[in-house]
Amino acid sequence: MDAHLQTKVYLSAKSVAAWVEERWGVRYTESGMAALLRRLGYRYKKPKLIPGKADPEAQREFLATDYNNAKENSGEGGPLYFADGVHPQHNPIAGYGWIKRGKDFALPTNTGRRRLNINGAIDITTMAAEVRMDDTINGESTLALIQQIEAKHPDCPFIPIICDNASYYRSKAVQEYLETSRVELIFLPPYSPNLNLIERLWRFMKREILYGTYYPTFKEFKTACEKFFRELGSYESKLRSLLTENFQILGV
Repeated sequence: MDAHLQTKVYLSAKSVAAWVEERWGVRYTESGMAALLRRLGYRYKKPKLIPGKADPEAQREFLATDYNNAKENSGEGGPLYFADGVHPQHNPIAGYGWIKRGKDFALPTNTGRRRLNINGAIDITTMAAEVRMDDTINGESTLALIQQIEAKHPDCPFIPIICDNASYYRSKAVQEYLETSRVELIFLPPYSPNLNLIERLWRFMKREILYGTYYPTFKEFKTACEKFFRELGSYESKLRSLLTENFQILGV
């Protein structure tokens, strides 16, 4: 039973009980099966979604070669950036919280779907981030971000930026600029957001900015996001615990 349940997710204890009865002819009530599942170490929670085309061998190869080479070439204390874009929506996220038993907590929402377009990169050596809030994330925005990062490190001969395969990183303007730039874009294997540490920063930002918080106007929402990045240094200890190199390999 345990081996089977680790390969298939049932939506209720009742459906597990039905499978057990069909398989072994043993009948359980729904509450009895729920108790058995808890004793076996199971908890009722959501599955974790992963890209269906994730290639574990390509991820291991990237970490062993491209990633380690970037760290070595950057040198001890040198910058090591992870880059990506994010598009937070002007609406709160209803996360879990402590609410009086038998009561509901009403969280207002906005009717529109307006978003911010944040193009950013974080240096995991210093936990400092460079971000841009542009009308759209494209080659022009990405080129401006690269130049912004270069200006931050005027004396650094090599600045690695690890990124995914989004089209704006491969735009003609960006590629031509990189021919004489101190920046090198290091592309992740396809379908491997788990290797991009800035994804953890984006999730952290959303918890700090959007979970359980209502902003009546888009201006207030944008101001809160700008304040988060302006005061990012106050989160340094939390970020150092979060943005560690304990990469999870997907598709295993």
